[in-house]
Amino acid sequence: MRLPVRVAAALLVVAAAVVLPATPAAAHGQLAMSDPVADSTVAQPRPEVTLYFTETPASYAWFTVTTPSGRRVESAWRTGEPKRLDKPVTEYYLTDGKFEPRVFNTGYPAIVGVSHWPEQGAYTVLYQSVASDGEAVKGTLKFTYSGPTTPPPAGWTAPTAGPPDALTHPQATQSQTPGLFSDVGSAPAAAPPPPSSPPTPFVLTDWLIPALIVAAVGFMVVAAARRTPVPVSRKRRRA
Repeated sequence: MRLPVRVAAALLVVAAAVVLPATPAAAHGQLAMSDPVADSTVAQPRPEVTLYFTETPASYAWFTVTTPSGRRVESAWRTGEPKRLDKPVTEYYLTDGKFEPRVFNTGYPAIVGVSHWPEQGAYTVLYQSVASDGEAVKGTLKFTYSGPTTPPPAGWTAPTAGPPDALTHPQATQSQTPGLFSDVGSAPAAAPPPPSSPPTPFVLTDWLIPALIVAAVGFMVVAAARRTPVPVSRKRRRA
């Protein structure tokens, strides 16, 4: 039985969508909630913005708040009281060769001071930290400010410093325990190199069979395309 090319192609798409599960997000210590909310509008000046993570940010975490024209207006940041998340966040940890989910219901804040609001428009908060397992935590939060502009405080100097070496060289970071606060500004101690881990068997057990199925369907598509007969015009019969 010959399989039409269109049917075979459809089967290939279905097989890829069904038998190959989506790779779980393995990021740890991620941003879970913020105040203001991403893409929202702030109508009044406020002294700070707050980012809630699934782990306490590293003591050497780095934050910036940038105006629409690119001026930085952030001041020092600090930790605060944990808060229950509006929505639980699921993160995945590799355990015995398989990703196991962990649900987080609590957010650990980084409270970033804002010195003033010199202009209206889109503001960007950039964050960079390290999770307890050594993975990089970085991203941006954007919102719109529509309130009145405010002048800088007396003696204000815009910050220009970039991220510390502990973030640009992750091998020198200090691991932290989730849920424990750290003193802001303390010098991190260099962490020992992580032990070498054996190859993860989940690549074979979880993906080999679905991959073979998709490859088989792909072979059927190619074979069906080659076997499809090409129409040949009929010769006129002699009278």
